[in-house]
Amino acid sequence: MIDYTFSTLDEVSAHRVGNKNNGEDLLISKARLDISDKTIEEMLHKYFLNQFKSEEYFNFTFTNDDHTMNPIFKYCKDVFEGMGDFHLNSINIAKHLYETSNHPNIKNGDLFIAYFSKLNADYKEVSAIGIFKSESKQSFLKLDTGNKEFNIKSDEGMKMDKPDKGCLIINDEMDKGYKVCIIDRTNRSEEALFWKDNFLMVTPRKDEYHQTSDFLDITRQFVTKALPENFEVNKSDQIDLLNRSMEYFKNRDTFDKEEFEQEVFKDESVIESFKRFDQTFREENKIEMEDSFDINLSAVKKQNRVFKSILKLDRNFHIYIHGNKDLIVPGVEKDGRKFYKIYYDSEQ
Repeated sequence: MIDYTFSTLDEVSAHRVGNKNNGEDLLISKARLDISDKTIEEMLHKYFLNQFKSEEYFNFTFTNDDHTMNPIFKYCKDVFEGMGDFHLNSINIAKHLYETSNHPNIKNGDLFIAYFSKLNADYKEVSAIGIFKSESKQSFLKLDTGNKEFNIKSDEGMKMDKPDKGCLIINDEMDKGYKVCIIDRTNRSEEALFWKDNFLMVTPRKDEYHQTSDFLDITRQFVTKALPENFEVNKSDQIDLLNRSMEYFKNRDTFDKEEFEQEVFKDESVIESFKRFDQTFREENKIEMEDSFDINLSAVKKQNRVFKSILKLDRNFHIYIHGNKDLIVPGVEKDGRKFYKIYYDSEQ
């Protein structure tokens, strides 16, 4: 958990990074930004850090799994250890981003590199380096009152609600590739993966957050995709399994795989099918996970958003299933029309 209440923004450098593939330029600033104005410093401080609320951490890696070869890791390490000039390393980071921005759909934008001190991460005071890219512009009007005459002008500027892309490199666990937090709110398509995979080159940190999230994702994939291919199940059965899976994680502090399988799936043939799916999924996606771990409630809350408990019937009805599956019974009329019989005690 990150708390920036008492943190300070010490240094900021800015550059303009175009798309190399589209023939756009890289514009390098000669010096750091002047943030001595308290209002500007406070606005930037909030703009940079306000979005980092998740407990989802990553670590730097490299193509050979040696994180010390990662360019961003090396530039940050130089700054953290006082071996390199902050602004010069910000230029190195900008150049690295420019070289990796080679997909035609990657937008140009303003790049900010910031240095923070007195940041609290997981109850430890640390320094951190932030890398932020602003790709979205906002039109605004400015009223000029010079010489007692009013003139109105239009211009474009940076949206100050939150950066489009960002990461926060926390000066902790250097031997594992630092703790890295990521935001990317503009693109969800494959070309957007360049920020995490090509530019930063990070991998999920081996912790309770990712183990909780990964196992819930495996369960969801099995119930919604693999289970119907091997067993005769309807949508209400699938929703019931998803609900039971989520309830298991919500009501416990510790996860035990064997206990989970028995309580959620119950049927031995389904359990064996899940075990095979789980093993294959982990191997194909290179997921390392223990069969017992502490449950992270933040990861449970995030996964709960994609665990659908809605049964959609054509375009006429949506049925929300939250509890006892036995109170909803599927059937088929003689003329082939399908129906659900629903039992209840009271209307609300």
